Amino acid sequence: MDKLTKEQRSRTMSKIRSANTGFEKVIFRQLRNRGLRFRTHYSGVIGKPDIAQPKKRKAVFLHSDFWHGWQLPRWEKTLSSDFWKTKLRKNRERDKKVITNLRRLGWGVVVLWEHSYNKDSGKCIDNIANFLRS
Repeated sequence: MDKLTKEQRSRTMSKIRSANTGFEKVIFRQLRNRGLRFRTHYSGVIGKPDIAQPKKRKAVFLHSDFWHGWQLPRWEKTLSSDFWKTKLRKNRERDKKVITNLRRLGWGVVVLWEHSYNKDSGKCIDNIANFLRS
């Protein structure tokens, strides 16, 4: 199963959640337990931030290590297909453009990586809560 057909990739990709993942739900719950109010997957601005406070112009993106290509240059050689290499490179490029554009529009932006949360969840939640409250 070296190479998947376009149809097989499409079926595989359709099963992957892009919103309300387990990672996101845990963070949403922890922030709401601290009394914070925010919108999830806010479509009123470029990039559809996972967490947004539109009136304060604040956005938080929750990036999984694989899908957003954390340290992709170090491990992309382990990917068996050019499809995945291209896909993850494009995801990284898109993320950079979205964050740059939001900041140009006057938005504050924070990115939380999955590995950082797994290493010290309390500190990560504190940092996001402080950002959203400020």
